[in-house]
Order: sequence, then structure tokens, then C-alpha cells
Amino acid sequence: MRHRRMPGLVAAVAGVSALGLGGVTAIAGGATVASGEAAGLPAPAPFAIRIGSIPSSKPPTIAQCEASFGVPCYGPPQLQTAYDMTSLYTAGDEGQGETIVLVDAYGSSTIKSDLAAFDKGFGLPAPPSFKIIQPAGKVTGTNSDWAEETSLDVEYSHAMAPEANILLVETPVNETIGTAGFPQIVKAEEYVIKHHLGDVISQSFGAAEETFPNAASIMNLRGAYTLAAKDDVTVLASSGDAGASSPSNVADTTYFTTPVVNWPASDPLVTAVGGTQIHLNQAGARTAPDNVWNDTALLGEPAAGSGGVSSVFSQPSYQSSVSSVVGSWRGVPDVALSAAVDGAAIIYFEGSYTIVGGTSEASPLFAGIVAIADQVAGHSLGQLNPALYALGSGGPGLPDITSGNNTVSFTQGGKSYTVKGYTAGPGYDLASGLGTVDGANLVAELAGA
Repeated sequence: MRHRRMPGLVAAVAGVSALGLGGVTAIAGGATVASGEAAGLPAPAPFAIRIGSIPSSKPPTIAQCEASFGVPCYGPPQLQTAYDMTSLYTAGDEGQGETIVLVDAYGSSTIKSDLAAFDKGFGLPAPPSFKIIQPAGKVTGTNSDWAEETSLDVEYSHAMAPEANILLVETPVNETIGTAGFPQIVKAEEYVIKHHLGDVISQSFGAAEETFPNAASIMNLRGAYTLAAKDDVTVLASSGDAGASSPSNVADTTYFTTPVVNWPASDPLVTAVGGTQIHLNQAGARTAPDNVWNDTALLGEPAAGSGGVSSVFSQPSYQSSVSSVVGSWRGVPDVALSAAVDGAAIIYFEGSYTIVGGTSEASPLFAGIVAIADQVAGHSLGQLNPALYALGSGGPGLPDITSGNNTVSFTQGGKSYTVKGYTAGPGYDLASGLGTVDGANLVAELAGA
């Protein structure tokens, strides 16, 4: 895992996520790394970028975050309004009877008290049920980056679906067996699906496809996703935080210098959730249109919503309508939600309010919306992508994102690199997918479908 610093302010952590259905090929040789980059086995890394904490007994306001860190911050009231969730709540649709599954390596020893403080600060009810399981083996270590990721996942899936049950699945990470960390995650997710413990699974982690030894090593890790598709469990994954690039070594200290995408978000059986920057006032009203998240200039290194085409998975049938964009390959993301550092999320973590960015925010936000869609439909919706692409970009439930890009620049090994990414425009694109989400409208559309 890589730690990054925003000049004078930010300690940041980055990662990547991906997977795929459709035809399978060997990993393409086109992706290149700069001199000195290692090609070690990948470990799942959380996609959360920490900005800092504010010593306050109450959640910070936008003005307070701007004064402390130079960037605005948003909490549940703003995000619920921005994503048009309040009419659902008024109608009594808050995820009742559904269970959101969050998967995090290590987990957090303070998550229950953190969630209670988060709920108290923002006036949210406690979830009807909040359980923690470790089906892939006892977690014996701790990791502060994963602990913070856990708070973000739990708190923002709950914020969007306040009456849904929460199941936190903590996994041990063994750096010496197989592809570091991923086998345990797959085992844990298979347990959840086989025992019918949840309706939607959110994953805020990943690694570049090119960091795996070969395509077969990815295919050997797909068991949970094929099982989920069979049992109508929705699986989501954050697309990643390095724009068109991704960390290229196990330590997350170097980047690919040509475009790549991340696994498991690249799996056609997974809905890849990319990142946007939203612009809100304290009431949650938009002050400008959403755009593709790209804070690379702010942080001084790659920090943008990941997107591009897979080098492992061919175009799934549901993307035939956007073949002019994705070509013969699986394209990501599918949708995009709030992920910016410049417009960060407020979490409660280990005794204080902390603001964070990254697509680790986007996936749990969408998981809450999916849980309510399941409730309204009266059944689990399962694999979402066919329905999303049938709806298409720019409709009531999937407002189009038409500005911004995920090109990133950085200095590495004494050289400067720019990895040219993709620019948002009308319709589907590889920077924002089909667009962002209007919760009330998308719930109605998915439940009706």
C-alpha cells in the first residue's frame, strides 16, 4: 500500500480494483512500467485517500473543512440530498430487510464505536443489525489504512440506506500464500453467498490486472463472482484512485506508465464504480455540474477515478451498445459517484471526524442505493450491468457526466510521465461510465425492470 502526501496536509493511501466476464485472453504486454519498477504479486489495497482530522465534537461544516484543509467536505445530509434519496426515505424506503456486505482486510477494532459516534453526530438511526464475521480465518493483525477504509465503507453504505442491515466481513491477509490477500477475500465472499447472508457486496480494493502473474491467476479468483451471479447477489467494486494508471509494485510506490485497469472492478460480473467530483452547498444543493474526479494537480501525484479497457476480459454482451467506446474489451467504470479529495467525505474514525476521498467512497454509496432498489423490487436484483446498460446514459436514473478526464502525471525514477486517460463526453465514456446516479429515479427504474 502506498502512502501519499498532499503538500502540507494529506497523508494518502491508494489502491485499485477489477475483474471480468466474457472472453478471456492472456494479459496484454502493452502496459509498461518505468525503470526500477518491480513486478511482484499484487495485494489488495484500499482506495481511500486520507486528508486529515478535525478535533471537534460535531461534524465539520463545509466552511470548516475549507478553512482547515482548503477543500470542502460533505456528510450524509449533503450526499443524501445530492443523490435524491430523501423522497425514498419519506416513502418509507430506507433498505428495510436488506443486508449490505462490506469486505475489508483486517477490519477495525473500533468500528462499532465509530459507527455509533457517526450516527449520533449526523442524527442517523443505528442499523437494525450490525454483525462482524471472519469466515476466512481469524484476523490477528491490525492495519490503520484498512481500519480507516472499514469506517468509510460501513458508515457511507449505512448513510445511504439507514435501515439496511450491515454485515462486515473481515479477512486475514497472508502475504506468503498465492496472490497476496485475494484468496482469503474470495473464500470469505463465497461463504457469504453460500449462506445467503447478504444482497449486495461492496468492495473498495483491487490491483492492476498487469500485476497478476497471468490471466489464469485472475480466473482462479473469480469463484465468488460466478457464484454471486448464479444466486442473484449484486457485486460492486471501486474502480481505483490512480486514473488511467495504477500502482505497479507490491509496495505501491511506483505507477504504470501506460494505461491499465484494476481487478476486481474489471470483471464483467462486477459493477465498477468510478469517481466524480460533486459541488454542493451546506444544504446539499449542487452549485455546479458533477465532473470526473481528478485531484492529481492537488496531490502532486495520480489521484483520479480509474477507468479504461481490460487487457484480460473481452467485451461482455451488455456493453455491445457502447462498442464504439470499449472496442473488443470490457470497459470500466459502469457508473460513477462522489470520490474527490476536493469534496471529501466526513467519516468518524478512532475518536475524531476525518475527511477522506477516493473511489472507496463511491462503492459503498452505491451499495446503499442498490439495497433500497432491492427492497422496492421485493427481491435481490443480482447482476446489475445488463439493466444499467439497457437504461443507458443520460436518463432520469443515470445523469450523464460530460466534463473532466482521468489523465494523470507523475515523476518517477527521475523522469516525468503522463498517462493519457479518457475524457468525459455525451453518453458512455471510460472516465465516468454511463454517468452518475439519481437515487429515487434509478431505484424506480431498476425495481420496475
